[in-house]
Amino acid sequence: MLLRDIIADVRAAQDRDPAARSFLEVLLLYQGVHALIAYRIAHWFWKHKHYFIARFISQFSRFMTLIEIHPGARLGKGILIDHGTGVVIGETAEVGDNCTIYQGVTLGGVGTKKGKRHPTIGNNVTIGAGAKILGSFEVGDNCKIAANAVLLKPLQADSTAVGIPARPVRIGGKAVEKKAHAYSADLGELQEKVESMQQQIDALEQELAESKEESRKRGA
Repeated sequence: MLLRDIIADVRAAQDRDPAARSFLEVLLLYQGVHALIAYRIAHWFWKHKHYFIARFISQFSRFMTLIEIHPGARLGKGILIDHGTGVVIGETAEVGDNCTIYQGVTLGGVGTKKGKRHPTIGNNVTIGAGAKILGSFEVGDNCKIAANAVLLKPLQADSTAVGIPARPVRIGGKAVEKKAHAYSADLGELQEKVESMQQQIDALEQELAESKEESRKRGA
């Protein structure tokens, strides 16, 4: 199982990286493959509750490859980490089969509580350089996350997301109307302003009521 997953990772780099020339070259010279091999060994120890050994392997791999994959993460087969420097994959992150992850990607959390706090990535997902996917939510199969996007919410299958915060611009091969995004953003901003004004009005009414009560007591 372990050897089969490693071979699948090497094949993924060989098939999807146009610069790859041979199986041996990828196996010996690709730091993304080295990081995945170390992860798969560390993950085996993690599953068997040898946590110190697992963390030692992952930290050594981080030092050697500049790619940090927590041994508790769950990665599918056929993963390609292209270039790879700066990639961080958290403890409770899950990545499906045949995904492509470019340099500087973070699959991180947004809190310090224990439990599931990192994203779940579906199959055949491409995550562009510098993208950040933060939080415990799902990204559907066949999605594309643009370079430097910051995704903070679930993304349905077959979507393309861009921006900060990231929003889907294509779903199922069809462009998403920009007007819908703009209207939604304007409506949300207007709602926040209304709520803020209502809070101010409530505070003024409270102050007025207290002032009237104080005046009444003085008159008495």
